[in-house]
Formats: sequence, structure tokens, C-alpha cells
Amino acid sequence: MDKRNWLITGVSTGLGRALAQAALAAGHTVVGTVRSEQDLQAFEELEPGHAHGRILDVTDDGAVSGVVAEVEQSVGPLDVVVANAGYGLEGTFEETPLAEVRRQFDVNVFGAVATLQAALPHMRRRRRGHLMAVTSMGGLMAVPGMSAYCGSKFALEGILEALGKEVAQFGIHVTAIEPGSFRTDWAGRSMTRAARTIDDYDELFTPIREARQKASGNQLGNPAKAGEAVVHITTVERPPAHLVLGSDALRLVHAARTAVDEEIRAWETLSRTTDFAEGAQL
Repeated sequence: MDKRNWLITGVSTGLGRALAQAALAAGHTVVGTVRSEQDLQAFEELEPGHAHGRILDVTDDGAVSGVVAEVEQSVGPLDVVVANAGYGLEGTFEETPLAEVRRQFDVNVFGAVATLQAALPHMRRRRRGHLMAVTSMGGLMAVPGMSAYCGSKFALEGILEALGKEVAQFGIHVTAIEPGSFRTDWAGRSMTRAARTIDDYDELFTPIREARQKASGNQLGNPAKAGEAVVHITTVERPPAHLVLGSDALRLVHAARTAVDEEIRAWETLSRTTDFAEGAQL
């Protein structure tokens, strides 16, 4: 396998760290972004000479562009870019402050967009590359109590799918990575939780929040295997536009998409009534 240069945002912990470790183990060079000098040093110690840390806040558009340009010059042409940095925001729609929703989109959507936009011109000129972003099974199905998070991931899914159709002509691949529940701290200390303020949601939401907290650290998904799976798709001729990771994600995504298909069929007759009788006027 050819040795490649990777850029992965958010490699301090979780899936970002696991993905970076998998790419390093495969012999690639990885530039990983972190938020502190301590995390930078810890990352570079994983594989001296091949693991390169950069401190970056992905919500700073100028900084994102600057890091990508600097890495292209100092490390080399980027072959694979993974917009992984993000976090979970838990809370019912009504109880989640609008400022928190905006912050969720700033990081999960616009941080990813800034990263991919910064890398794309370089890949387009070279007529090769692989752009990825970590969305979630929550980008293909939604659960109560995660409206802002799922909304951000649904948005990113749409951007990636359209992007893939735009840049295929340049030999650039685009993949949305859709993990299920993995054994990281995503649902633990990394999760932002909106305060409970409305008793009407107690019956529905209290058990959901308690179950998620209880499951943290005991999830089914193995982050190391997720990292290996992502590295694998960079070696195939036709990588997927969507990579669902985890049997739980497969089950829930299949169920959600089946429900949508069934509802479309159930209301198909009404849907057709909204056309002009004479058809399109060309």
C-alpha cells in the first residue's frame, strides 16, 4: 500500500485518536489537530517523525486554512483529510438553548466544512485525494433528546453527498463515516448536556439520559477496529460514499430508512396530486 499523508482533526481522544493510530500503524504520516500543547506532545509521541501535531480550533476559519496550507508545505501533499472534530449535545429540542444549538453547528458542521474546503483546492489541482468527515448514525436516523446533534449530522451528510458528486470528476473521493456507539468518552465527559427545565419531558427523556450515561464506557463498538475499517477504504478503487460502522448503527439506520420508505409509499398518491395537470412547461 502506498504511504500517504493524512490530516485528521480532533485526535486527542476517541475515534479521532483511534483513526490516527490505525493510519500510523499502516505506515502513513498523520497530522493530527488538538486543542492544547499537552495533547500535541502526547500525540507526537505515538510515532515520532510520522505523527505531527497542530493546535487548532476548527471554528476559526482562518486558522483552519492556515494549518492546511502550512502542512502542505512542511509535511507534504495531503492525500486523505478526515474532518473528525466534533461533540455531542444532548437535550430535548425545547430545553436546548439556541446559543447551544448554534455552537453545535459551528463545530460539527462549519468546522468540518472549513477543513474540507481548505484541503479541496490542493487535491483538485493534483486530481486525486480522499475527503472524509465523521458524521454519525445520527446523521441517517434521529432519536429523541438529540435534535441539535442529529440536525448537525444530517446537515453534514447532505453537504458530503453533494460534494462527492461535484468532485468525482477530479478523481477525488468523498466518504461520510457513520459510527454507532463506540467505547469512547463521547457519551461521558465529552457530552454537553442541556439543563432539564420542563417536567413534561421527564417520562420520555429521563430514562434516555440515564441509559446513555450508564452505557458510557461499555458500548459495543471497538474504536481500534473502526480506525482499521476507515484506513481500509482508502486502499480500494471505489470507496463508499457512506460507511456505517457498528452492528447497532446498521440495525438502527436500516430501521429508520425503512420507515421513511414506507411513509413515502403510504402518501404517494397525495404527493402526486401537487403536479400541474398539464405537466412541466419546457
